[in-house]
Amino acid sequence: MQYDNLGLYIKEKRKKLGVSLNKFAFDNNIEPAILSRIENLKQGIKVDVAVKIASGFKQTLGEFITEFEKQNN
Repeated sequence: MQYDNLGLYIKEKRKKLGVSLNKFAFDNNIEPAILSRIENLKQGIKVDVAVKIASGFKQTLGEFITEFEKQNN
């Protein structure tokens, strides 16, 4: 399984919620610049940030990754 496009998945999922990058980042204690780099595939995702992102989508990290894998198989 490739995770190269995980950032694009995050961006798409966030936009479906109708939440701006800055609001999502602020609400989930993530630096907006970091989230921007992740969504634009310029930076990988550290586990602690992945947990915050998953939590922002009301999911555990396991649920979030499982959903991503199902949609990208």
